[in-house]
Amino acid sequence: VLLITQPDRWTAASMYQATRIFASNMDAKMAQRFYNILLLPRIRDDIDEYKKLNFHLYMALRKALFKPSAFFKGIILPLCESGTCTLREAVIVASILAKNSVPMLHSAAALLKIAEMNYSGANSIFIRTLIEKRYALPFRVVDALVHHFIRFRSDTRELPVLWYQSLLSFVQNYRQDISTEQKQSLLELLHHHFHHTIGPEVRKLLAEYKCRDEEDEQYAVMDEAD
Repeated sequence: VLLITQPDRWTAASMYQATRIFASNMDAKMAQRFYNILLLPRIRDDIDEYKKLNFHLYMALRKALFKPSAFFKGIILPLCESGTCTLREAVIVASILAKNSVPMLHSAAALLKIAEMNYSGANSIFIRTLIEKRYALPFRVVDALVHHFIRFRSDTRELPVLWYQSLLSFVQNYRQDISTEQKQSLLELLHHHFHHTIGPEVRKLLAEYKCRDEEDEQYAVMDEAD
């Protein structure tokens, strides 16, 4: 029915009003379809043409986050999976996540998915943004993020600064949630990919803090002593 109204001719303000209706009154599945089929292409076209995002479309994105499941499935994941997401698009859309409250479970599920995708600079921006929200992530997600990074050990490409920045953010926030084995794998990774300013900081953080299994052993010894 919406297609009959020629949504490609809607003003940015009209797109915001339509998004508000779907975010407030429709179920998550319907909202996801609207976000993916109409809102996302409009946003990408606007950024491509004007090199920034119209205020009303930015507010539409913000309103879309009221349905977090639909937001991730209809906008974030398709954008990451497209393989054509530009850094400008990623920065603009990720700013919505950075500046607004997002339930942990939805963000954790998205991190799990993005960590398993083929690498792109845009995906690094989303990973870093979600990491820096500092959730108490399930170990399954932490493990997936470790694997995301260590799979680059055999990659001979010169990795962009964005990749190193996301690695640093991960270590800064979750260094105590990794295992000793994972810590060693990350240290080994630095032998293959080392950034002259970020690498030493990553190595220092990994060396200074105990891993989750080391802390478990410490508590076990304390319990036995009691």
